[in-house]
Amino acid sequence: MSAPVNTSARPERGQELELTIDDLAFGGNGVARLEGYVLFVQGAIPGDKVRAVVTKRKRHYGEARTVELISGGPDRIAPIADHPGAPWQILTHAKQLEIKQAQVEDALTRIGKLSGFEMQEIVPAVEPWRYRNKLEYSFGADPEGELVCGFHAPGSWETIVGLDDCLLASEAGNRVREQVLAWAREQGLSPFDRRTHTGLLRNLVVREGRRTGELQARLVVADGDEAERIDTDSLHRAVEADAIMITRTDALGETTAGGDTEIVIGPPKLTEELCGLTFGISPTAFFQTNTEMAERLYGVAADVADLQGWERVYDLFCGIGTVGLSLAQRAGEIWGIEIVEEAVADAIENARRNDVSNAKFFAGDVRLALRDLVERASRPDVVVVDPPRAGLSQKVVRRIIEANPKRVVYISCNPTTLAPNAAQLVEAGYVLRRVRPVDMFPQTPHIECVALLERG
Repeated sequence: MSAPVNTSARPERGQELELTIDDLAFGGNGVARLEGYVLFVQGAIPGDKVRAVVTKRKRHYGEARTVELISGGPDRIAPIADHPGAPWQILTHAKQLEIKQAQVEDALTRIGKLSGFEMQEIVPAVEPWRYRNKLEYSFGADPEGELVCGFHAPGSWETIVGLDDCLLASEAGNRVREQVLAWAREQGLSPFDRRTHTGLLRNLVVREGRRTGELQARLVVADGDEAERIDTDSLHRAVEADAIMITRTDALGETTAGGDTEIVIGPPKLTEELCGLTFGISPTAFFQTNTEMAERLYGVAADVADLQGWERVYDLFCGIGTVGLSLAQRAGEIWGIEIVEEAVADAIENARRNDVSNAKFFAGDVRLALRDLVERASRPDVVVVDPPRAGLSQKVVRRIIEANPKRVVYISCNPTTLAPNAAQLVEAGYVLRRVRPVDMFPQTPHIECVALLERG
């Protein structure tokens, strides 16, 4: 039974406190306690003593933001990147790996109430920096009014912090960002104001084929008269990229998806190589943002799937077919389902591009389409799922249980949603055999892992 909360210890919003951090929560915030009242503190790690301002006050917990580091904990190191996209850079990489592994195990045991599984050692990242093949930047203005291209300030939906060098991007990808910014300043283009919804420049998406060396720059702008006057010829001359695109959107929220996209130069898709296969990736299609670690992630999935060459494999949430096609040579047949039609078209084309004849992909909502697929293709031997952060709905888990595969290979980007999904499968008679975390995103609290569940 948890200790009662002292309601008198609840601080007011806006209050500044001196806090000692004694734990790290899933998601990366430090944990401090005031007579039983928990505060999640942004920008702090265990052992730190900080001055923090309370930003949110609820009955049983609050949130705070570090404004001053009074003294650092034993695992704190000096940051080297001047932007908020790497919040865990203040931890040694070894400590990051230790915490990520512990958090996966904690989620499964505490949230899922699961036990008896093998917790395998985390797969470390190949590169701790400059590993991302895709970066989404935002445009804004600095205090002097000059155009900047960078990231949102921590906790802000409207303030954009410029940067000199994004250490999560390759040098070539970072050079594209610098060239686009220099061109936009020379052209006198205005940033989109997220409060008044005026101005032009919203986002810049830079994608890179880590194996092919291809670079794609996509400028996201507000729709309107100013967008009509963009000088695409000068943009082409200024930016060293294989493909340049402009997406016009009237969306009010911060998004790089949707809208109408015009190709200024280059092919409509980026080409990348993964697991010995070649993939064409549409501008808004999902593709793992760390190519090198995606190969290791899919390698772990292939190991636990333990395919012998005859199995029928369902690839749920298949996207552009990366997981299914990487398994196709080891399987009898692959059947993929994905709700995004453009991604399914990419998957079909990618199967053709790689001469894979035993994989078929279909557009549909897994909740509704899985029963139909079982009727059409017969029951699967193995189901592979790679869902979004929200995990699987209870209905999708029930549909998987109805399909009755021998094995479920669950690729998760969020152990707190993997845990209840795995618990639901265990309750239905499956056994959680083993779990292996993969460090896809060094310097951040994000964790990928692969879990194997077998029919009992």
